[in-house]
Amino acid sequence: MTIQDVKFVQGFIRLCNDGWLQGWHERNGGNLSYRIRPQEVAEVRPFLHEPGEWRPIGTSVPELSGEFFMVTGSGKYFQNVALDPEDTCCILEVDDSGENYRIHWGLCNGGRPTSELPSHLMNHEVKKILSGGKHRVIYHAHPANIIALTFVLPLSDEVFTRELWEMMTECPVIFPDGVGVIEWMVPGGRAIAVRTSELMKKYDVAIWAHHGMFASGDTFDNTFGLFHAVEKAAEIMVKVISMTGGTKRQTIQPQDFRDLAVDFDLTLPERFLYEKKD
Repeated sequence: MTIQDVKFVQGFIRLCNDGWLQGWHERNGGNLSYRIRPQEVAEVRPFLHEPGEWRPIGTSVPELSGEFFMVTGSGKYFQNVALDPEDTCCILEVDDSGENYRIHWGLCNGGRPTSELPSHLMNHEVKKILSGGKHRVIYHAHPANIIALTFVLPLSDEVFTRELWEMMTECPVIFPDGVGVIEWMVPGGRAIAVRTSELMKKYDVAIWAHHGMFASGDTFDNTFGLFHAVEKAAEIMVKVISMTGGTKRQTIQPQDFRDLAVDFDLTLPERFLYEKKD
């Protein structure tokens, strides 16, 4: 048995490869992190090495003290994760203060966890609290159609949510809380991590203008499926804009969404169901 036979490691590798096959991870773009369950830590314990030195996270996440994470590495290519996970990924531990980490496995040829580790861990902390511990996956990638829309739509949660909902009937069912949007910011630092974690208090999806998207979920499949649905809706909208210049002949109306909410037992925020002006 190797560490790649462990179920959560297989799920981690599969998501990375699925994202690569979608074309969302040019060069070393994107990153993935998973908060490991205690029983899973025990399962991989035989494969863990003597830990490295403690290093600063760059922010404080006290609710994650003592937690273990599997994380992609900075500068690593998603296309190589399935080929050599020990080179491209790592398993790390957060210290008791929630301010430092150390590596127990992976990055065997050197390197560090993703440069966006502060954003990942701050999002994990928020989602751990809000979901009662259910959310364990944070995924960031560069889907082309969502990025394209950040150049032409107002950078508004209400506008992005409404437009994406209108593209596919399933969208309000898949992300009924909507999506959040952040204007362009320098990636990798604490400032954008704070902004993203604030959005994650309201949504499971945060869009970074002219950069990409973050998604949170309870499993690898659900997180990838959420990400895939948002990007597919964006692709449809790009095609609609390309064909019509942005004018729709017909679309899903506010009352249609309300009717859908009743039938699917959803709560759709009314602020997304505004009447559009001609």
